Amino acid sequence: MGMSVGANRNGVVSDPNIVPLIDVLLVLIIIFMVITPQISMGLRASIPQAATNRTPEDPNAIVVQVTSGGKLLINEEPVDWDKLGDRLATIFKRRATKIAFVRGSDDVPFDQVARAVDIMHEVGIDHVGLMTQ
Repeated sequence: MGMSVGANRNGVVSDPNIVPLIDVLLVLIIIFMVITPQISMGLRASIPQAATNRTPEDPNAIVVQVTSGGKLLINEEPVDWDKLGDRLATIFKRRATKIAFVRGSDDVPFDQVARAVDIMHEVGIDHVGLMTQ
């Protein structure tokens, strides 16, 4: 409640006091400004680089190829979907750097390529690169 000065001194003024409302709003704005940068969105992605020290032409590179018909190849060696994780675990057991590449044919649905990437992550491969034609 406020008090009026002037001709009507005995009347009560019912103007709301908005100072506490502004204080609460400023505190909420500060809280949201602090919280918003800490919320992570999406997946981390690396931008492709022109030259890398680890390329698929490296004889030690592992390339998992998903061909048409749902067949898998690890460096030109056929592998079943059920044995992909075990085979990759055996290959990367003694390696310090866990980097592999996935190549999918143009007529292969993306969910099969994503399934191969998911299996690679489950095995513990740190970085998976997607290869194109």
